[in-house]
Amino acid sequence: MNLIAKDPLQKKIEITNWIILAIIFIPSLIFASFKFAMGVLLGGFICIVNFYWMRQGLRGIFDKPGGNIRGAVIFKYFIRLTLSAIILYFLISAGTVSVIGLIIGLSVVVLSIVLTVIITLAKKNFLEEVN
Repeated sequence: MNLIAKDPLQKKIEITNWIILAIIFIPSLIFASFKFAMGVLLGGFICIVNFYWMRQGLRGIFDKPGGNIRGAVIFKYFIRLTLSAIILYFLISAGTVSVIGLIIGLSVVVLSIVLTVIITLAKKNFLEEVN
């Protein structure tokens, strides 16, 4: 197996995922209902697991040169989408979680990517101004 080191930006995004989830989950556990907090937590887990699964799938595809890469990417995408939809359906239909909390939890990776890019660009611009 060919081990490739993670990109530093990707590491930052992965760490920021968990930090943002904790920042959103802990106050929601204290100040909101339990269903809302569980929505945030489970939505965040689903989103982060999808992010990791996507990375693993893409890495596996690009480690194998040749073949139908486009078909494999689309197939894995639909599997991930279907499983996520089934899990979300059961969470919502069983009344286990608040839909608003779930939506907030599902936005963790998007928030993480945006925040990480903004911080990285701000640091880069600051370092260029200093030099």
